[in-house]
Parts: sequence; C-alpha cells; structure tokens
Amino acid sequence: MDLTRHFIKTKQPCADGFRWFLRHCHGGSNYQDLLDALVEADRVNDACWLLTQFGPTSETLTLDHVSGNAIVFAGSLRVRGNIDVDSIVRAGQRIHAGGSIQAGEAVVSGDDICCEGHLRSNGTVTSGGRLKAGWGIEVDGNITVQADLQVARDVHCSGDLNLKGQAWVGGDLVVGGAIECGRSLVTGGSLVAGQSVHASAGISAGGEIECGMHLDAGWGIKAGGAIQARGSIRSGESLSSFDTIRAGDGYGIFAGLHVQTQSWESSAQVCASEKPEGLMSGWWAGARDV
Repeated sequence: MDLTRHFIKTKQPCADGFRWFLRHCHGGSNYQDLLDALVEADRVNDACWLLTQFGPTSETLTLDHVSGNAIVFAGSLRVRGNIDVDSIVRAGQRIHAGGSIQAGEAVVSGDDICCEGHLRSNGTVTSGGRLKAGWGIEVDGNITVQADLQVARDVHCSGDLNLKGQAWVGGDLVVGGAIECGRSLVTGGSLVAGQSVHASAGISAGGEIECGMHLDAGWGIKAGGAIQARGSIRSGESLSSFDTIRAGDGYGIFAGLHVQTQSWESSAQVCASEKPEGLMSGWWAGARDV
C-alpha cells in the first residue's frame, strides 16, 4: 500500500507529524516503509497512529530476535527467539515469540499474542484475539484480551484484567484492579483482586479467593482455600470452599441466583468449614468432602 500526501491528510494527522511526513516522504511512501521510518526517527506514537488509521495487512515478518526502541509492523510478527524493546511492540495481526517478550510501555496486537516464554510489560498488554504464555505474565498496567487467556504459570497485573473469553491460569492470578471475564475463570493457585471480580460463567481456584469488592459468577464459585470479599458474594449456582466463606461487613452471600428454589438442594449448595454469616440464599450443605 502506497500512502500519498493527500491520502494521509484525509485522516487529519497532527500538524507536527504531517510536517515530518512532508519533509521526509514528500513523494509518498510505502505503508510499512513509513512505519519503519517513523520508529527509526523515534516517532513511535505516530507509527501507532498510522497503523490505527490504515489498519492491518496480510504480510508476515519473520525474525530471529527483536531488540531496540520499538517495533511496529502492520501484519503478523513471528520471532523465533526473544522480543526486548524499550517502548512498544505492536502488530496489526498476530504476535508470536518463541522466547520471551519484554516491553517498556506496551504490547499490542490486532489478533492473537502467543509467547512461549515469559511476557513482561511495564505498561499495558492488549490482544485483539487470544493471549497465551508458556511461562508467566507480569504487567504494570491493564490487560485487555478479546478472546481467551491461557497462562502456564502466574499472572501478576497491577491494573484491570478484562477479557471476553475464558481464563485458564496454571498458578496464581493476582490483579491490582478489577477482573471482568466473559466466560469461566480458572486458576490452579490463588485468585486475588483489589477490586470486584465478575465472570459470566463459573469461577474455580485451586487456592484461596480474595476480592477487594464484589465477587460475582453466573455459574458456581469453588475454591480450595477460603473465599473472602469486602463486598457481596453472588453465584448463579453453588458456592463451595474447603475453608470459610466471608463477605464484607453489611453485605450478603447469595447462591442459586440463577436456579429455581426447588432445585437448590442439588444445584445451589453452599459448602464451607462453617456456615457463612449473611447467607441469604442457597442450600447449606455443611463441610465439603472433595
């Protein structure tokens, strides 16, 4: 795709960026060549703006490794080894790394992000498809995923976690903000959030569940440890813990919200080491055996 002066002007670029284009590409430029030139000139934000305006391509760039200030590619980015940049990794389509990904500001893709090693961003991670990591994920900002999240080890996110698919985390899931999950949320370890947790389907944690505000699941909630929230606890079906279940002061615990009352004994059981205070709905079944 060739970008002419008139074509870019129709997108209403900032004055400084358009002047740079006129000085360096007065005869027009190939789309990817212009992205590369902007990154080389340390105008990474302008390159990202351009990609947002003109969208992805079907091309694939295959490299042994990536290092430097940033990389912005309009198609799919496939790297056999590690990606290590000071600011932004961005692709219009997929990002696949055979090693680890390290970014100083952001990792952004229009489709899946697949990292065979560890993924670390000092800013945000945004995936237009799935997000998959063979090791763990550490992010200082928000994580946004348009499909499923699959991580073999721990996930540590200082901001919010928002995904439209299901989440499967092999270790602990620790989020400083809120968690919004479009399907089921499953962790092999503990589930900890600084704000509310909502899953449209079920929530299952191998360890404890600790929630800074409300805990809400459309299906059931199950934990290998204690379940504790500073707000209310709401499950559409059963609620189960090997330890205690506690809501915040003045808040209630609700099970079976999506089940008819005559089916509570089979489909809305509440199991814990002791009967929870503030249990408003569901069938109290005592301590859990398995």
